[in-house]
Amino acid sequence: MSNTDDQDLVERMYGYLADDEDARVCKDIPDSACADQPQAFVAHLIALTLTKLGDSLVSARLVLPWLLSSLGAPAAFIAALVPLRESLALLPQLIVAQQLRETPIRKWFWVAGSFGQAAALIGMLVTVLTLSGETLGWAIVILLAVFSIARGVCSVAIKDVQGKTISKTRRGRMSGLAASTAGLLSVLTAGVILFAPQVFDEQWLTDGSPWLFAGLLGFAALLWASAALVYAQVPEVPGATSGGGNALTEAVRSLRLLWTDRQFGQFVLTRALLVSSAFAIPYIVVVIQRSGDGSLTSLGGMMLASGLAGLVAGRFWGRWSDRASHHVMAAAALMSCLVMLATLLMYQFEDQWLSFQWVGALLIFSAAVAHHGARVGRKTYLVDMATQDNRAQFTAVSNTVIGLVLLLGILLGPLESAAGISVVLGLLIVLGMIAGLRALTLPNPQKDSEQ
Repeated sequence: MSNTDDQDLVERMYGYLADDEDARVCKDIPDSACADQPQAFVAHLIALTLTKLGDSLVSARLVLPWLLSSLGAPAAFIAALVPLRESLALLPQLIVAQQLRETPIRKWFWVAGSFGQAAALIGMLVTVLTLSGETLGWAIVILLAVFSIARGVCSVAIKDVQGKTISKTRRGRMSGLAASTAGLLSVLTAGVILFAPQVFDEQWLTDGSPWLFAGLLGFAALLWASAALVYAQVPEVPGATSGGGNALTEAVRSLRLLWTDRQFGQFVLTRALLVSSAFAIPYIVVVIQRSGDGSLTSLGGMMLASGLAGLVAGRFWGRWSDRASHHVMAAAALMSCLVMLATLLMYQFEDQWLSFQWVGALLIFSAAVAHHGARVGRKTYLVDMATQDNRAQFTAVSNTVIGLVLLLGILLGPLESAAGISVVLGLLIVLGMIAGLRALTLPNPQKDSEQ
């Protein structure tokens, strides 16, 4: 196929996927990028779909806890997964942003970050096949730290590249399409895992076998490497390299906003308490596996439930957030607390209930829906509360503070070792309840914008 035929195919794909009657619409991007927008749109869409699917296969909330628990790693390492995954994807962004600003072509940051994530996953694959117990735990958390730092580089880069290559009215459609497509593929993948043991009688599919996890890690690494190759094809025009201050210094100076702007300070405190919804899911997974069904089909069922939650929750929470995002945060916190309470009660008094696959799937589905609500609500609240003049400052300060809070979540591991998983779930329930009550006291930025 000739280059002309390739270009025609890309433009037809762009017109269909973007639902765009005018394929040349250009808003808030350089004029020189208009002609290449279809190629940029399709490349972004494919790359994001591949990485979002990879995220579901190596989820730090679901798959990696299951992996460590199955292969005998101590619980302290399981407790470190979410804090490391989330915090190290946020904190390095402050430093990377300045380096990005000094480079005319920024897509190579995303390409390098994706190859870095693929390399970390290959490292995990090797450790899964060669190590066990505490040594495996150390190797996985170290490699997850590398993975998360590389992820932070990609997060900074893609916002800048999108701003230069995709029209302002097309970015949301592209992100939504990628999320929906990846969600559908995740559900199909979970279905394969769910029914594979019933179709094939293979040793590597048995419970606790490292080969299943090696397969997931290897496939995810292939997805990230493929995404990097696709993203390298994004046609990017050079960006400005002057006028950028040191991002870390500016963020530290901006920390005074936490006490000078009362609404922002109250929001950041509420968001910090909301991290309980993220910490809850790995502990729910461990409880189900310890006292319920630790089979491969149970893992597949919970992956299916988590994927379905992503498909159905976003639209519901999003519409509600446009009217009252503080109520969404409160509802998500309450829902997360109810799921944790139900898990804790069954674990303490009726643990046989956890042997039913549908119970575990329902708990994970509900917890994932709640977590999606917390994410959508707090993102919408921050954007609508801020103005064009202070939004960048608010985002930098909020991400820095929450990154530090998430890192402190590692302390839940020693607490679980000393007092038990029930105490950890109880603490997270209390934090979630406080978050929900505080969210209800926040001003409604959506109402303020209507007046």
